[in-house]
Amino acid sequence: HVQLVESGGGSVQAGGSLKLSCVASGSRNRLSCMGWFRRSPGEDREGVANIDEESRTYYGDSVKGRFTISKDRVQNTLYLQMNSLKVEDSAMYYCAADVKCYYSHYGPGMGPMATFGQGTQVTVS
Repeated sequence: HVQLVESGGGSVQAGGSLKLSCVASGSRNRLSCMGWFRRSPGEDREGVANIDEESRTYYGDSVKGRFTISKDRVQNTLYLQMNSLKVEDSAMYYCAADVKCYYSHYGPGMGPMATFGQGTQVTVS
C-alpha cells in the first residue's frame, strides 16, 4: 500500500516560485518511479515531471527549464521546485508513484496502477 501526501501549494504572482513536497510511504517497488501531474478545470491531467530509481528525470515541454524535480531517498520525500511561474501553471498538482516511469510525446507518464495523492492547489495570478 502506497501513501502520498503533498504540501507546498499556494498563491503566487506570475514570475514567482513555489516548492511542492510529497512525503511517500509504502512498498519500495511501487515507489520506483515518482512524479508530478497537474489538472486544471476542464482540462485533461498532464504529466509534469518524473524521476526514476536511477534519478533520471523527465519533464513535460511546458515546464522544461523552469521546474526541477528531485527526491530525498532518506526522507522518502519528492520535491518540485517551480520557478518563473506562469498563469497557465495554475492547477491542482498531484504527486504520483508507480513501478516504472514512461515518457511519450504526451510527456512523462505512469502506468494504470499508479497511486496518486490528494493534490495541492497552485494558483498563479
